[in-house]
Amino acid sequence: MNTGWSRTKSRLLSACRLSFVPFLSPDAFLDRVVQMAPSCEPLCCFTDRLFFTTFAHPPPPPDVLNKLAADPANNPTIRARPKGGHIPVTNDADAQYYYFTVDEQLPYLSFYADWGPLNLAMVYRACILIHELLEDKDLMNHRLVLYSSDDPKRKANAALLISLYVMIVQRRTPWDAFHPISEIEFMSFRDAGRGPSDFNLSIQDCLWGLWKAMQHNLCDMNEFNLDEYEYYEKVENGDWNWLTPNFVAFASPMDPTWIKSQRDFVDSSPDALSRSTSGSSRHALQRKLPPQFENCLDHFEKRNVKLVIRLNSQLYDRNTFIDRGIDHMELYFDDGTNPTDEIVRTFLDTCDKIIEGGGAIAVHCKAGLGRTGTLIGAYLVWKYGFTASEAIAFMRIVRPGSVVGPQQQYMYLKQLEWAKWAALDELKRASAQKQPAVATPVTPPAESDEERADLTTTPPMNTVSLPPVTPSRHIAIAAARAKEIAPPGQPRKTPKAKRVAEDLEDDDEEDDILPALNVAPATKKAKTSGRSLTASEQPVRVTRSALDKPNVRRAGPSRLPESPVKGARPIPNKIPRLAPAPRPNTRSAVNAQQPQTRARAAIPPPTPSRLPTLIPSTKRNQTVPSLDKPGSKKVAASSASDWVNNASSVVVPASKSARPGLRPIRRRRSSFSSADVVARA
Repeated sequence: MNTGWSRTKSRLLSACRLSFVPFLSPDAFLDRVVQMAPSCEPLCCFTDRLFFTTFAHPPPPPDVLNKLAADPANNPTIRARPKGGHIPVTNDADAQYYYFTVDEQLPYLSFYADWGPLNLAMVYRACILIHELLEDKDLMNHRLVLYSSDDPKRKANAALLISLYVMIVQRRTPWDAFHPISEIEFMSFRDAGRGPSDFNLSIQDCLWGLWKAMQHNLCDMNEFNLDEYEYYEKVENGDWNWLTPNFVAFASPMDPTWIKSQRDFVDSSPDALSRSTSGSSRHALQRKLPPQFENCLDHFEKRNVKLVIRLNSQLYDRNTFIDRGIDHMELYFDDGTNPTDEIVRTFLDTCDKIIEGGGAIAVHCKAGLGRTGTLIGAYLVWKYGFTASEAIAFMRIVRPGSVVGPQQQYMYLKQLEWAKWAALDELKRASAQKQPAVATPVTPPAESDEERADLTTTPPMNTVSLPPVTPSRHIAIAAARAKEIAPPGQPRKTPKAKRVAEDLEDDDEEDDILPALNVAPATKKAKTSGRSLTASEQPVRVTRSALDKPNVRRAGPSRLPESPVKGARPIPNKIPRLAPAPRPNTRSAVNAQQPQTRARAAIPPPTPSRLPTLIPSTKRNQTVPSLDKPGSKKVAASSASDWVNNASSVVVPASKSARPGLRPIRRRRSSFSSADVVARA
């Protein structure tokens, strides 16, 4: 009953305000308004000092609410925190509140019937304003309340701004930033088409879209240039926006002189048409292009744009970009329609190759919204794992009006197929990076004439007979030289640097004698008969030290030293085993004692994945919650204090008589009209 009566009194006061203004001073009028305090919805708690609420349309001005807030009896109620909240805030009778709004300072400039979300420049301004108010020393003991009208459009835009501030500046997760307003009903954002809105874009989609862009380093507020953004988005300056560091979406440039020359061209023969095209490129630099076209050429050349993709009909000479060193590509499809799979596949492959090489791509259609946003959104889904709603929401924050009419449903239906393309492309790339197997000959060359004769006469079963291989002259010479090289000795089995030679004493000769050798049959016969052995039949005394001499070794198939006794079999080349070193107990000790004898193979650098994975930035050492594991932390893409503290160009500094406030913004005109988009059911 009291709430309804308060609303009635506030509406009566607003209706009678015009009649009382000529007769009452401002102070008397405020005193009368104070007597009938307007009521608001229960406050939504984002932090212990930041709240959000709505008033009946039209909402009262901030100075009236702040004067009413001086009376503790007018303190608002706080909405119960939804389950899972971690910021307990109670209704405190002694709490002081400060109200502020951005409904009039940050309005949405619509193209046709669209009304949100607000663009990135307004998000930037709102974040700085809220941060400056929280840091104001005179408001340290106050609770800050961002309020808006209960009009569904302004209500949703204001709620999104405060949620984005909590997510971007205070590094909260998307679900945590949306949690305070999760129980409030909001109207979905709509596109810039003329037909009825049949695609729902919610606040959660906008939060998740911007969050994923920050995770993949596609949106860094520390590198955001507010003046450049607001200057080039105007039609008279070029009408373009950088959606990501590698994609710029812009409206089609127009060259009236070239268009007129094409219309006046009567001769349609192929030779004349080619002459006219080449002639127009030669005279493109001589004639004066429109200022927005000149800005486009200069800016793209300076920002390393490698390719311009045109999706609409020809409104300028493509050689104008080619003369500046920028490639040009045609991927035309009708306005208001959806691209074919061939166009999307060509777009993805071409753009990914340029982006991997460090270049940027400029894409445009007639207005740079519908067809342009559809193809760039397809790349975000294919490359970074965005959903269709997240890609549309992110692009509309950076460039309002992107993706129009049936193109929204097209992206929603195609998102799963594009994700499958990404998985298949990833598998192809991984298989291509594997090292190919070394090819071995099918029939190795024979080692002897007999084996070669056997192979030629009786081929093996289940094999194909091949012609004999005749080595060339240089191969035969190289093989002969290789046989002349003596094989290396057996490697040492201990990590000793060098083996020291020792002189043997005479008394050690007895222990150094090798085992008995097999002697010739004549020697055995003389031994059994009892007669004395001749000089030639005496056994030779051979020591191991004598075997180490190089003249004992002989090259050959057996590679064994000859026996001193004629007719005896060769002596095996035995090397005495050395005492093994004591084995260490731990693996670390082994690694410390044994030198590294094999170099580690060079590991190729990892290639960026097309799968929907999160890639945290390493520019600044700040942790943020991870999407994969809610309890874990990741490196944040940027630091909050780097850009919100530079507020001189956005917010009027606080003074003794006034709090921080937004500076006036410059309005922009759009090249988009209601005739550019045909929404087909």
